[in-house]
Amino acid sequence: MTEEYVPLEGYQDLTEEQMRQRSEAVLNRLLTRRTIRNFSDKPVPKDIIETCIKAAGTAPSGANHQPWHFVAISDSETKRKIRIAAEAEEAEFYGGRASEEWLHALAPLGTDESKPFLETAPWLIAVFAQRRGGEVVGQDKKNYYVTESVGLATGLLITALHSAGLGTLTHTPAPMGFLREICGRPDNEKTFVLMVVGHPAEGATVPKHALIKKKLEDISTFIE
Repeated sequence: MTEEYVPLEGYQDLTEEQMRQRSEAVLNRLLTRRTIRNFSDKPVPKDIIETCIKAAGTAPSGANHQPWHFVAISDSETKRKIRIAAEAEEAEFYGGRASEEWLHALAPLGTDESKPFLETAPWLIAVFAQRRGGEVVGQDKKNYYVTESVGLATGLLITALHSAGLGTLTHTPAPMGFLREICGRPDNEKTFVLMVVGHPAEGATVPKHALIKKKLEDISTFIE
């Protein structure tokens, strides 16, 4: 089979100084990113969410099958259903399902089964991973590297939302099967994460523990 190719577009031949400036600008922007739990109910226009999801959809994926689906929710009744279901799962988690080691690790973050932000924030984005699909909607092929692919797309989504000036929380109640049911998604999809999106509330705080970031030498090795 003859493969078809098209010219590569979109890349610029930057000077080393331009590369440094751009990479540092991205770093400085992301250094201000924080996971938040204190959200304002200030509305966020739908088109901004749409653009951020489009950005997430540019992520690389196994065989270019793009095995993700994003359900963006602003409907108050649906958000209420999600909160009730999520808090029920979280109550079991904090009430005995989680190990003592896990609870100890979460303690500095001050989390518990109460999740009011699921209703307060203007948007929830449920990210689903598709076991089957393909590069074109309607196909029924096996998808490859699904977890890795959806993880990359979620990272781009967080980056796009932060670049738009929005706060985010990656919420992962376990199990998350209720989200597939509430969002009306098919059985071949698995909930990957629930993104809470909106403006930080006035006076919002984050735990000091969240400011701890490993140094470059702790997270990387250079073989030159």
